[in-house]
Formats: sequence, structure tokens, C-alpha cells
Amino acid sequence: FAPLGPCIAVGLDPSALEIEGWVNGERRHHSNTRELIFPVPYLVEHVSRFMTLQPGDVITTGTPSGVGPLVPGDRMMVKLEGVGSLSNPCR
Repeated sequence: FAPLGPCIAVGLDPSALEIEGWVNGERRHHSNTRELIFPVPYLVEHVSRFMTLQPGDVITTGTPSGVGPLVPGDRMMVKLEGVGSLSNPCR
């Protein structure tokens, strides 16, 4: 499951954004990007060693614990501070 789109937000400080994950209306995790194992600037620098990043490229980092497996019929919603929410059914 990769909750991306329909747009990419720009101008946000990625080092301290609140993230929530909901499954079928139940909040399964609540975290902040400052709790990532590696800070966002380090991730960008590290990936840049191996490839040229272009505007619109996305670096995925995984998820905090607590979400668990999804099954067909589940609805996953992700909320990101300053961006909004994205909800998708699991098929």
C-alpha cells in the first residue's frame, strides 16, 4: 500500500510533520517525521549518492509500528499535517 497523490505538497518542513494512519475508522498509529531513524536531510543526501533526484521524486521510508496487515475490504486513510488526508480501499 503506497498512499500517494493526487498531489505533492511543497514548502513544508519535512523534519517535523505529524502522521496518522487509520484503518476502517480506527487510528492505528500516530507519529512524527522527527521520529524517523534517519533524519529527512540525511535520507535525501544518502539517496543522492546513488541517483539524481528530480522534482517530484518520492523517497518512501516505511511506517511506524501498529498498522498490521490489511485485508480486502479494509479502508486505509493517511493524514499528514499541512497536506490533508488520503483514503483508499484495500482490494
